[in-house]
Amino acid sequence: MASFLLRLLRKPWVRKLLLVAAACIALFILLNSVLLPLYVNRQRTLPVPGVTGLPLQQAKDLLVKEGLEPVEADTRADPDQPVGTVVFQNPAASSMVKEGRRVYLTVSGGEIRVTVPQLRGRSLRDAKFALERYGLKLGGMAFERSDQYPENTIVAQSVPPDARIPRGSRVSITVSSGAGTGGTSVPNIVGKTVSEAERILQAAGLNVGNITYQQSYELIPNTVVEQFPRAGEAVPAGKAVDLFVIKAGRPAEEIQVPKR
Repeated sequence: MASFLLRLLRKPWVRKLLLVAAACIALFILLNSVLLPLYVNRQRTLPVPGVTGLPLQQAKDLLVKEGLEPVEADTRADPDQPVGTVVFQNPAASSMVKEGRRVYLTVSGGEIRVTVPQLRGRSLRDAKFALERYGLKLGGMAFERSDQYPENTIVAQSVPPDARIPRGSRVSITVSSGAGTGGTSVPNIVGKTVSEAERILQAAGLNVGNITYQQSYELIPNTVVEQFPRAGEAVPAGKAVDLFVIKAGRPAEEIQVPKR
């Protein structure tokens, strides 16, 4: 057997084959033990700087200076940060990353804005609900004579329809008092029971209008928590005053009682 191997090794093609195999093994060892670790570890690691709260361009300049790649990833509404300010970053500040790593930035789009609905021609109750659906609030009210719009109908609004304004803003309205004149001052009935409110309104020459019940566990049932028109407003004699009244129970959709 040994003599056969010796004769085989004397053949040139066998010696060449062995040399090629040895070279391949040496190359594999070199790649696996030396070159691959050098390639993997050739980039240095560094901490990510904190850029939240900075203007976008300033944040980008700082990241580039530190050897990182800034990427503007998203924009979101944020009422507490000016437009164009970084409000979130990924990776987070102080994270250890490879040099050249991308850092994704979320930028503030400013406060949330909503579209003002068309109120003219609506009833006072409908106008209030429409504003609430859009995330707005009813502001001041004024009354004026109108031959065009029926009593208790919106004839004008302080902010034009389709305008974009910050959510939570107030929109004032002007309400038709009908074709006649008005001069009765609306009494304050907030905090009164429905029966007390009715007596007070009748004594002032006014009537109870729509009663909208709002469920609550926290407030006393049958208590008036809001009125329209508001206390002190000058309205025509005999005008109906809408009441918002507490009803016991978990808050849910408001229940409307038709005008009497």
